[in-house]
Amino acid sequence: MKIDSKVTSRFAHNVITSRAVNRGNVAKEVFFDVELPKTAFITNFSMTIDGVTYPGTIKEKEAAKKQYEKAVSRGQTAGLVKASGRKTEKFTVSVNIKAASKVTFELTYEELLKRHFGKYEMFIKVKPKQLVKDFEIEVDIFEPQGIAELEAEGTFITNELQNTIKKTFSGKKGHISFKPTLDQQRTCANCSQTVLDGDFTVRYDVKRTTPDNLQIVNGYFVHFFAPTNLPNLSKNIIFVLDTSGSMSGRELEQTKEAMLKILDDIKEDDFFNFILFDSEISVWKETLIRASPENLDEARKFVRQISAQGLTNLHGGLMRGIDILNAAHEQNLVPKRSASIIIMLTDGQPNVGISNTHEIEEAVKKAIDGRYTLYNLGFGSGVDYGFLERMALENKGLARRIYPDSDAALQLQGFYDEVSNPMLIDVELKYPENEISDLTTNSFKHFYDGSEIVVAGRFVDSNQNHLSVDVRGEGADDALLYTTQQDAEQTAQAFQEQQYIFGEYIERLWAYLTIEQLLEKRITATGEEKENLTAQALALSLMYKFVTPLTSMVVTKPEEDDNEEGIADKPTEASPVHHTYASPPTWYTSVDGDPHFIISVPQKKDAICFNINENPGMILNLINDPVTGITVNGQLIGDKRENSDAKIQNSYFGKLGIANKHLDVKLTVTPETITIQNGDEKTVFTWLDSVTLQQEGLTLIINRKKNLVLSMGSGVSFVVVLHQVWKKHPLHQDFLGLYTLKSDKLSEQTHGLLGQFFQPIDFTILEIHPGSDPKKPDATMVVKNNELTVTRGWQKDYRRDPKHGIDIPCWFVHDNGAGLIDGVHTDYIVSSLF
Repeated sequence: MKIDSKVTSRFAHNVITSRAVNRGNVAKEVFFDVELPKTAFITNFSMTIDGVTYPGTIKEKEAAKKQYEKAVSRGQTAGLVKASGRKTEKFTVSVNIKAASKVTFELTYEELLKRHFGKYEMFIKVKPKQLVKDFEIEVDIFEPQGIAELEAEGTFITNELQNTIKKTFSGKKGHISFKPTLDQQRTCANCSQTVLDGDFTVRYDVKRTTPDNLQIVNGYFVHFFAPTNLPNLSKNIIFVLDTSGSMSGRELEQTKEAMLKILDDIKEDDFFNFILFDSEISVWKETLIRASPENLDEARKFVRQISAQGLTNLHGGLMRGIDILNAAHEQNLVPKRSASIIIMLTDGQPNVGISNTHEIEEAVKKAIDGRYTLYNLGFGSGVDYGFLERMALENKGLARRIYPDSDAALQLQGFYDEVSNPMLIDVELKYPENEISDLTTNSFKHFYDGSEIVVAGRFVDSNQNHLSVDVRGEGADDALLYTTQQDAEQTAQAFQEQQYIFGEYIERLWAYLTIEQLLEKRITATGEEKENLTAQALALSLMYKFVTPLTSMVVTKPEEDDNEEGIADKPTEASPVHHTYASPPTWYTSVDGDPHFIISVPQKKDAICFNINENPGMILNLINDPVTGITVNGQLIGDKRENSDAKIQNSYFGKLGIANKHLDVKLTVTPETITIQNGDEKTVFTWLDSVTLQQEGLTLIINRKKNLVLSMGSGVSFVVVLHQVWKKHPLHQDFLGLYTLKSDKLSEQTHGLLGQFFQPIDFTILEIHPGSDPKKPDATMVVKNNELTVTRGWQKDYRRDPKHGIDIPCWFVHDNGAGLIDGVHTDYIVSSLF
């Protein structure tokens, strides 16, 4: 396995090559499984098997999807999927390799390295999952300004491996290599496990004799601007913090921990304030306050006593923060030359005051009016990230996910550190309009110490070889006015000694940056403007062969009978979980949530879903087997009060009755208790108990506050998942989910809303076409001699992860499963739990 990176002027071109040979005497499946930085675009993939190369082709997403769906309809599965992690996206492809055959995988991706805290950072995920005979990382860096410092480190590097990292740099060139031997990769002397599992990070910076650097090559230019010797501006910062009930516990404690650390870092020239929002809005002070030692001490006391309760009036909190900033500027309480910033943190969605996100966006944009920068931090998975991102981008800021892990406080603090040292406000880089076409963003609200502004463009005349630029911005002491000039000859001279330049790197850098910015603008655009931005970004993605959120890569894999399709997509942060089109690892039927039914169809490696919308109090027959005597019924509960915004009121299973007539056993499960009635004997457990109970024909395991597993009679098993919501939640209450395992142990006469699907069911999908939701195509399903309109979507499976669940792709049947279930859903209403 070789990872080869070539960095030219911050633009990284990375090639991962993996070669494998099947030394066995039977065919084996080989996996190529890598994780890439989220900021990267894949540009190429191929696999070569016994000398024959199978290339990937990059297509417009819908065209790629149609090609893929054709393969699905032929019963072939995807070999190539993408999923998203904290910093990375996963790329996986598998292929069957005959005995004694060889395969080579080659994946290419590119990215522009961003400067953070004074260094460019390149991140390589190292996870070969086995010992590799020849493993190598090689990084070559060429920077015309000269390299000032270069370092490399790995989270998995032991003392023994430290010496295997070779690092050299001088002048404009830097080189890093990491080539551990087979023995150095072992976890211990005779172990077969690999120690290579973690992050390999390269950091460097360039020499800066001037505030900027301009490069011109073949009709394109790139301009890097990063002054280093300016004083910091003072800042006016408002923290708008969600203190609703859902923040209680670890999330609030981590937020408070981060705020206390931030208060240690705030400078005496800065002004600050705290706004807290739950059902009500509360403020620490009525105005912005200078960060004097006394005021900081008082602020620490305020932070320590913050508690969480109530709903989420996000709109009220933000508007109060904006009002306080407006008043501070109008009354000249803050320096004229200072940077004003709002940092808003929430873990949920607005549900009191104004809760319509579109109205909130409009009100906030109008109130800020381009004067301040808004940064939105979304804590955990309960946020509407798309809304937070749109609102931040409309107000010259950005959104960031805060992952609810043990390091959440460090994540919050790290974000603050990035924006804590503004040097310039209202920065504009001006280029001669008549000479430049297709310029990337060239005006910026703030420039922060340790970062860098990058602008690229295309000349009207591709032969032009000279450029003059004016840079303007407001600094702490005075306005910055700066002019820089560059000739193509100067760039050419700088590059003469560079052997490993790849292709037209400035042109590709320009394309990368342009696509990135078009996609960002598209987030906040609507109507015709959005269509134009989409068309431009798509055209460039196809021209430069980038896998972006608008394109997909289709890989045709060789198979014994026929070619098999795989598809790779680029996830976005607002929808990080992507179709993996992968089959669930085990097949079972289930009902969970409000209540949604998932019916596995193993022979299709697919699933069918439907919902039942029925009134709270109703009892539904889920499983009824007259041969084994096993029945399962479920009683619906609703929300605590009707949700006036919802067209259909939510209902969930609040009570399950599982009975075995032959054993004379009845099990009643609620979100509070588990009751076993065995003849005349009754035993009651709560979800706080951890229990393993075995008696004739029955095994019960209660996993405290999580789930229970019940096996009975013929070997059929049920898993009941407990869903606990916040006790003071205004709407939702605790409920249950049911998963049936080993349903083949029940008889062919089994029926019920779930039971009827324990026998194999066949269906055919025809005419896949766009639906009302662009992410979810519609199709015609032929099942049980009925033609139904179905929608491709996902349902949550909580069996293994009760909190977050995993997404199961499925074909959704509308109207209470009409045409799929026998009869109509009301036929399954019964009068009692047993």
